[in-house]
Amino acid sequence: MKIERFRKFKTKNFYPTELGKPEHHIDNELSMAVRAGNRIFLRGQTGFDLEGNFHGEGDAAKQADNACRCVKQLIEEAGGTVNDICKMTVYLLNREDRSKVYPVIAEHFKDVYPCSTGLIVSGLAMPEMLMEIDVEAVISDSAND
Repeated sequence: MKIERFRKFKTKNFYPTELGKPEHHIDNELSMAVRAGNRIFLRGQTGFDLEGNFHGEGDAAKQADNACRCVKQLIEEAGGTVNDICKMTVYLLNREDRSKVYPVIAEHFKDVYPCSTGLIVSGLAMPEMLMEIDVEAVISDSAND
């Protein structure tokens, strides 16, 4: 099975400099998306765009909008479409943000019907993150559509 990695990055170069520290303290080599055969796995998407700029500080809906746009772009770069999304996991810091985040997700993924799990968590990787979306997709075999 062929494995392709898209948008490789080093965390120390991607994330903004932490207050009072010359560089980010974590030095991992990661990919934004990995395609293994016909499966696509995405890195959790948040308010960070694909260049490392943060959008929607203090606004879970704006972060969700950015995350959904990134999901679409990454899926397409890996050779799929949003219709190939099978599983979506949504992480929220605040239960009350469900009413803000889920309508944004519904707008971006109308008529896709993925399986979805929503979790309320005590924290995410960076303090400005209020939500995160994790996505797995399977590119359909055109012979079996």
